[in-house]
Amino acid sequence: MNSINFKRHRRLRSSGTMRDLVRETTLTVDDLIYPLFVHEGKEIKKEVPSMPGVYQLSLDYLDEEIEIIKLLNIKAILLFGIPQYKDQHATSAYDENGIVQQAIKKIKSIDKNLLVITDTCICHYQSEGHCGIPQNGKILNDFSLEIHAKVALSQVKAGADVVAPSSMMDGFVSVIRNTLDENGYHDIPIMSYGVKYASSFYGPFRDAANSSPQFGDRRTYQMDPANRLEAFREAKADIEEGADFLIIKPGISYLDILRDMRNTFPVPLIAYQVSGEYSMIKAAAEKEWINEQEVVLESMLSMKRAGADMMVTYYAKDIATWLSRHDHDNKRK
Repeated sequence: MNSINFKRHRRLRSSGTMRDLVRETTLTVDDLIYPLFVHEGKEIKKEVPSMPGVYQLSLDYLDEEIEIIKLLNIKAILLFGIPQYKDQHATSAYDENGIVQQAIKKIKSIDKNLLVITDTCICHYQSEGHCGIPQNGKILNDFSLEIHAKVALSQVKAGADVVAPSSMMDGFVSVIRNTLDENGYHDIPIMSYGVKYASSFYGPFRDAANSSPQFGDRRTYQMDPANRLEAFREAKADIEEGADFLIIKPGISYLDILRDMRNTFPVPLIAYQVSGEYSMIKAAAEKEWINEQEVVLESMLSMKRAGADMMVTYYAKDIATWLSRHDHDNKRK
């Protein structure tokens, strides 16, 4: 055997210490963005049936939740609102006393340093559950932009640090950027859902946000899962219009798109591990078919390896806990 020339790659896998030393991709709590659902009303703490461990919370439960997030050193949350009132033009989405606007103020009073990112869409507030304003069965693009701009401005006035428009209306970044700038909010970043596919993995989210469309679907504005080159066009347009970050959604099934974006655009990228991805892992773990912690951490590493700078994940609190225990165990060694 000594006369045969071959590479001994296993030398760098020979022990845990060696593997730690040469590891190319690492995961930290600073990579995590935690989605939070706030529900208008009082004494509401409702677990989402299709997303075990994820809750709709009323404002009176935020003190406890934000303190936990703070203790876990999670730096950023993505805020979704669930209103009691919906109408055709989604007016509760930009009401200065709306649920998200109230939640922002409440959260900032608890922890002023927590980065509050707001989902800037109207599907939770629009009576027919669409991300744009419908008329005669079609979504009005340009009229919808006016509504989205109002939503973004109201969220920023309430204290949001970042707005994250997610409707996939053409021009949504441009109109929001112009509106914020005209009102003196030049320094507020836009985290665009710039590459958002019309995915079947979103099902459980619609339970969490009470946002299922009442007619049709969202394929006239979200992207066809079969398309790759379209992602370049969408991302390029958003960056040119003023986007500071790009979200790629979903995560695991679109790692090729994430890598394409990383190779092409020099902006921070966020991978969104969506509700269906979360629920599938949860279901398999409850069946004891997989090791939940190992699979979750591997999925996070896969997104970072593909090029994500951050990940939105419903597992953020669990991951922060696991990482903290790992760090503690290492310190004891």
